[in-house]
Amino acid sequence: MALVKTQLGWIEVICGSMFSGKSEELIRRLRRVIIAKQRVQIFKPTIDSRFSDAEIVSHSEMRMPSISVGSSEELFAKVDHRTEVIGIDEAQFFDPGLVGVAQRLADQGKRVIVAGLDKDYRGEPFGPIPSLMAVAEDVTKTLAICVRCGSPANNTQRLVESDELVVVGAQGVYEARCRRCFEPPARG
Repeated sequence: MALVKTQLGWIEVICGSMFSGKSEELIRRLRRVIIAKQRVQIFKPTIDSRFSDAEIVSHSEMRMPSISVGSSEELFAKVDHRTEVIGIDEAQFFDPGLVGVAQRLADQGKRVIVAGLDKDYRGEPFGPIPSLMAVAEDVTKTLAICVRCGSPANNTQRLVESDELVVVGAQGVYEARCRRCFEPPARG
């Protein structure tokens, strides 16, 4: 009987509120992959151009080169067959197809590391992240510090008026808040 060595892929999700270190943790994991001399590709949605069009960037200024894509299918099409690890930042901005793409990549034996907000400014599940959490082999939930009271923060408080689901921004537009200090918008 011949033994066949198979490459097992999997999905990891890093989620939490804004300012909780999601991108920083993604970059930390990807740097370790590079040290291990594994082939890596990093993607982000084109909508996220706050700090750079060609890099993922943490609020602490850690950065890594990335490829901006407009959809989950474009991401899938740009994955080199030799790539072993795929990093995806700001995944909440991708379409629901990201879940199937991540699963296809993992089924091909690739390690898929996804980072994104799990809740929107209303405190509700955001984009494909909750579904990715359900199919992932590993989920890491990061917490920020509440700017009001210093407690662990799991919510993203929007500070500007807008009914739009997506308002791209950082400090001055959003802040981290704990359960007690979070003020979700009135439902209309």
